[in-house]
Amino acid sequence: MATWNMPENPSSTHRHWTLGDWDNRSAVRSKKSSYQLPAPPEIQQQLISKDWFPPAFIHYFKHPAIQQASRAVQQRLAANHLVYFLNYTTLLEHKVVNRSVQTLIHDELPLHLPQAMKIAALQLYTDEGYHALFSFKLAEQVADYYRMAAWDSPPKRIRLLLERLDASHDQGRPLLWFLIGFVSETIIAKELLSLSDQGLVSTVYQMFREHLEDEARHSRYFSEVFQYLWPRLAASQQEDSARQLIEIIMIFSEVDEPWLEASLTSVGLSSTQARDIVNQLQQPEARAQRARSSAAATLLAMKRAGFFEEQAHYALFSQAGLIDA
Repeated sequence: MATWNMPENPSSTHRHWTLGDWDNRSAVRSKKSSYQLPAPPEIQQQLISKDWFPPAFIHYFKHPAIQQASRAVQQRLAANHLVYFLNYTTLLEHKVVNRSVQTLIHDELPLHLPQAMKIAALQLYTDEGYHALFSFKLAEQVADYYRMAAWDSPPKRIRLLLERLDASHDQGRPLLWFLIGFVSETIIAKELLSLSDQGLVSTVYQMFREHLEDEARHSRYFSEVFQYLWPRLAASQQEDSARQLIEIIMIFSEVDEPWLEASLTSVGLSSTQARDIVNQLQQPEARAQRARSSAAATLLAMKRAGFFEEQAHYALFSQAGLIDA
């Protein structure tokens, strides 16, 4: 079997099962942010040099049609992306991640969990409710600023995750809920934590910083819970989970084609240009690379749990393009 090299963290074997001084570090406990946008004149002034969303993290901004567009068009596309992202976040945190956390809090998984792990799960549940609230409030403000038409269809990723859960067997559903939460909370763009307040509209920057500081702790917590859980699963559960993890990771790399095409054409791009942009994002290699990049922390947590020591698991993920062959 080929060697798959990923950086190790010497402290990874020391499991705290806590969110680390939660009372003094969690946004819901320690921050007094209103997440209120500045008045329109100040927003307009900020938008001369600042962005609604980091362009480097909007994959389709690399397309020539967008690169050649005016700054006003790029800013409106970024605003569209931000509102969609925040609405997606609200649903993800409230309907998906918090339901996943309940499997830990209420002993829905088929094994005993340490009490400290359950207390941390309750803290995380509280965090996610707050994240859903401020994401909703900020999305509403940006949408009002541009008088955006409402997009009523649920985000594609949310729909696919819920469909996957509906199709699962009752007995295995709690474990599937947990796996979805594990992937969701470990898929975190670490680069966003290094964002500068010089690059984003002030309120958006504040939201990202405070949200992602919480999420970094959540990522570590879910990684440690996975490492506790994985060796305690039966071989048949591990086999099923391996296939499910690939499906979940790939769902989190999905592009919401109808929404993206509507966003692109709303700023004057032609339907042909919009379809070309979407088609490029949907190419198998592009999708696999997107999934592999965003799931780097997920894959590392799996490696530390001994997941890839099983040849069959290694082969599955290699065939999916998520790790090296």
